[in-house]
Amino acid sequence: MSLDKDTVKNIAYLARIRVDDEKLEPLAGELSSILDWIEQLQELDTDGVPPMASVAAMKLPQRKDVVTDGNCRDAVLKNAPDPEDGFYTVPKVVE
Repeated sequence: MSLDKDTVKNIAYLARIRVDDEKLEPLAGELSSILDWIEQLQELDTDGVPPMASVAAMKLPQRKDVVTDGNCRDAVLKNAPDPEDGFYTVPKVVE
C-alpha cells in the first residue's frame, strides 16, 4: 500500500500531530513501508497457533487474594496535611 502526502497530512490531522510539509514525503515513505510489512504478515498461516502474551513461557507470581484493612492507617495519615480523628480532611466544595 502506498500513501501520498495528502493522506499522511490527513492522518496527522486526525492524530492531532503537527507535521511540517517538508517532512510529509519521507513520512509517507516510512508509513508505506510499514504497511507493506504488515501486508506480508497477513500472508502467514497462523491456524493452530495459540495467542501468546510473551515469547517466554512463564507464570507470574501471585499472592493470595485476601481482603485486609492494611493495618497502616497511621502511616498513611502521616502524608495528610491536616488529619482529623483518623481521617483526611478536605475543603468544602459544595455551598
